[in-house]
This record gives sequence, C-alpha cells and structure tokens, in this order.
Amino acid sequence: MSMQAPDAHRGPRGPHAILMVDDEPQACKWFARLYGTEFNVFTAASVDEALMLLRERGHEVAVLLTDYSMPVRDGVALLSEVRRLYPHVARLLVSAYADKDVAMSAVNEGHVEKILEKPLDDAITRRALREALEASVRRWRDQSVVARRESALRETLGFLAHEVTSPLATVRGYLSAMRENHRSSPENSEGMAHIAQQKPGDVLFMIEAAQRRAEYAQSLVSTFVQTARDATQGDASASLCASDLVRAVQAEYPFEAAEAGWLSTELAADFTLPGRRDLLYLVLCTLVKNALIALRAEPPPHPQVHMTLDRLAMLPGLSPQPSLRVRDNGPGIPPEVLMKLTREPVTTRAGSGGSGMGLLFCQRVMTTLGGDIAVHSTPGQGTVVTLYFPPSSDDTPAEENR
Repeated sequence: MSMQAPDAHRGPRGPHAILMVDDEPQACKWFARLYGTEFNVFTAASVDEALMLLRERGHEVAVLLTDYSMPVRDGVALLSEVRRLYPHVARLLVSAYADKDVAMSAVNEGHVEKILEKPLDDAITRRALREALEASVRRWRDQSVVARRESALRETLGFLAHEVTSPLATVRGYLSAMRENHRSSPENSEGMAHIAQQKPGDVLFMIEAAQRRAEYAQSLVSTFVQTARDATQGDASASLCASDLVRAVQAEYPFEAAEAGWLSTELAADFTLPGRRDLLYLVLCTLVKNALIALRAEPPPHPQVHMTLDRLAMLPGLSPQPSLRVRDNGPGIPPEVLMKLTREPVTTRAGSGGSGMGLLFCQRVMTTLGGDIAVHSTPGQGTVVTLYFPPSSDDTPAEENR
C-alpha cells in the first residue's frame, strides 16, 4: 500500500518515502492517513512483505518505521536486514514499554537509530520522520558520490589502458626499426654505433616521435594517478580554466609531423571548469585524436582542427552554458554511425584498433560533471563535438575573475 504526499514533498530522484511496518491493518491505515499529507507513505503488514516491497522500491524508501512485536519475525530482524541491504535507509523502531529492554539492545547493536514509544505522539513522530528523512537523503547522496567516483575510476582505468597501448606500440615499432637497421661498428670505431637510414633524418624523426609518444603516455598515466588520488581523498580543489586545459593538450599531445599546425584555438570566452584537469584532459585528448584520425583518413587541401570556448544553448529556449567545441573539416560521420555515438560503442576503425569507447567515455565523464556532449556532422563537411558544462552559481567568465 502507498499513500502519496503533495508534489512539493516528493523528491524527483533518490529516496523520499516512509515505509511503515505493522501487523495491525488499522495501525497502518491510521499512520498512512495521518502522515500521508506530508510524506510519501508505504505500508507493509509483515517483515517478508516489507522486504518484498524494498526489493522493488528500495531506491524510493528513505525511512523505515517498524513495530517491534510481529509474528514470525520481529521488527529488530527487519531492521537488521535493512541495515545490511539498504544502508541509506534511516531505521526507526516503534516499541511498547514492555519491549524496552529489547529496544535498547537494538539501539546498542546499531540496528536502529531512534525509538518511538507507543502510542505515537504526533509532534514527536513528525519531527523524528523529518530528521530521519533528511539524514537518509544526505547518506544517499554521500553514497552516490562514492559510487560515482568508483565507477569513474573503473571506466578511466579501462579507457586509459586502451589509450596508452597505442603510443607505446608506436614507441616499440620505432625502436624495433632502429634495432633492425643497427649495424656493427667498424673495428677502428670502437664505441660507435651505426643505424642505416632510408633517407637523411629518419633516425632523428623516429627518436623524436617515440619521445613524444612516451611523454604522452606518461601524461595519461599521471592523469589517472591524480584521478585516483582525488577520488580517494574527495579532493574538491579549485578547478582550472578551460583555456589552460586547451593549452595543455596543445603542448602535450603527440602530434604527427605537421599536425600541430592544423590546430587553431579561440579562447576569449574563457570559463572555470568543474572538476579537475584529469578526466577532462582525457576527454579533450580523445576529441582531438578522433579529429586527427578523420583528417588523416581523407585529408582535405587544408586540414583544420579548431577548438573554441563559448557560451551556447543546448536547445532553443534554454539558457546558454559554458561550452567547448572541437571542429574539424574532415570527411564527417555517416548518419547510421552518428545516431549511435555517445549511446553505445560504435567505430568505423575496428580494423585499426578502434573500440568505439572514446565518445562513450566522454559522455559519461560529462554526465558525471552535470554537463553533456553533442555531436553534429554532415558527410563531406566535417564534424563538430560540443562539450556543455553546467553553469556555476555565479556564471562569470573566468577572465573577469582574474
């Protein structure tokens, strides 16, 4: 049974309901009628019925209020199960004076957080329910933050393993090529080494390219270490500016040959980013990498990757949000692939190691930050990926705060 309170008392997300458990039907009806005008009230007539309801709607229940004396299994047994299975739920016990010793034992063993004596006093009960509801919501939010951090760490670790593999494979390839071209030194040149080149500058090119990729792989690993440290310590340090993030990618990404010259930026509409450099660095590196790969596949006369800071509305009628766009003038994305991006793993580069997880990872990072990502593309006219960030409490451009 459930009785809904007015809309003003409902939480759109998370726990918001009171579960009353009593084997007396009249007690349940009386409670629902009296408190249902202020709270969302569910009722159950036994421990088993309560646990069944929790299996279906446990994410909605914030407070459990149970009578102690019930047949088959008593209220303390229920409180113990709920403590184990639904740690966010605040647990209250209704006890008659005769059950006082049992009730105190339940408090001491941590099964219950508060005891209300029969008959229930309306003012005391309302105050206890309000306090328990607030405590439950706080606990749920804290647990949700921890769960999101753990999920972000798992996803970042998996994504990082894939991203690091590519530059390290390139480093191994260059080193193998130099090893194969290594020649024994003449007897009169002891201590000297000779590596054959197909054309002048090949060896230096391989050394510099390997160094760039090794440094990039190191930056990715450092990024993950920072993510793990922040997640463990709950770091809420001040965030960096979007322009600093763009410049970091410009400086650290391992561009091939003339690719760095393809990149241009427009950073006047700077803003402060939510979160730290770590995950957003991975996101922006992913977008730049995808753009470069598209341009390599079908290079236009003048390849371009343009990163812009702006304030844009996600949809007509919505307020503008801080945003970061990455635009390329490559071949674009086929419509059948575009409609799946950010929703499921999909790639046009499976043969060359693409996993389709890049944009999906970016979407999850942005969602965690309270933002979003949008991809627009027309075949033959390039692709635009826009990162939408949540507005801060004082949505002031970063340059005005400097």
